[in-house]
Amino acid sequence: MAARREVTAWRPRVPGVTEVFHARFTEYAYPMHVHDAWTLLIVDDGAVRYDLDRHEHGTPHDTVSLLPPHVPHNGSPATADGFRKRVVYLDSSRLGEELIGAAVDGPDLRDPGLRRGVGRLHSALARPGDELEAESRLTFVGERLRDHLRHRSDPPRVRRDPALARRLRELLDARLVAGVSLEEAARLLHAHPAHLVRVFSGAYGIAPHQYLMSRRVGRARRLLLDGMAPGEVASVAGFYDQAHLTRHFRKLVGVAPGRYRLSSR
Repeated sequence: MAARREVTAWRPRVPGVTEVFHARFTEYAYPMHVHDAWTLLIVDDGAVRYDLDRHEHGTPHDTVSLLPPHVPHNGSPATADGFRKRVVYLDSSRLGEELIGAAVDGPDLRDPGLRRGVGRLHSALARPGDELEAESRLTFVGERLRDHLRHRSDPPRVRRDPALARRLRELLDARLVAGVSLEEAARLLHAHPAHLVRVFSGAYGIAPHQYLMSRRVGRARRLLLDGMAPGEVASVAGFYDQAHLTRHFRKLVGVAPGRYRLSSR
């Protein structure tokens, strides 16, 4: 098999994420190196073997690996066909440096729920316009990582706060087109981001990003029935572009915006 090196990298508009890095390597081996950010790694095909703080580790398919900043590590394929990986690099606003020691002691986390969460985070990070969803998913991924590093097994209790949930809903309604990040909402409402998502989901049975997209699709439906073209509707209703509108419209309505518009009488 010929050696393969396929790489995609970008910096999303999500606070705390310094880079997203997807790669497929068959023979390439990383030398010892360090990062100034946390390396959150999942492997979709094959496996990676690496040394961290002079101890050997591996990444089977169901593992999430968290490599701390400033600690040397390397990496090489552990299977003949190489590996395909997805990485999110996180700054200290998401995971503090006080957790570095715990991560060195146990960087590979066997947690199927966390593995699914990181995969969904990558899906959201790859879709321009879905930054609120990505930020929400990252908030809970970060919380679960901290739980592992602090050896807490009990999930946090969800406290109901209907007044806070209502205030977040009003903020989302007011920012329907412009949008609002989870970080900004938390600052404006004086609440922790994870608590905001929990109380909103508990009160309304839907996550904040799902609520916002539902409202935007509702606005788009009205504009389409008024005769506006899908390309114009996208920006007026708060979507990143027409593809972003089409993806969410099809998910919630069952047909593409153009077909929906043509069906009107």
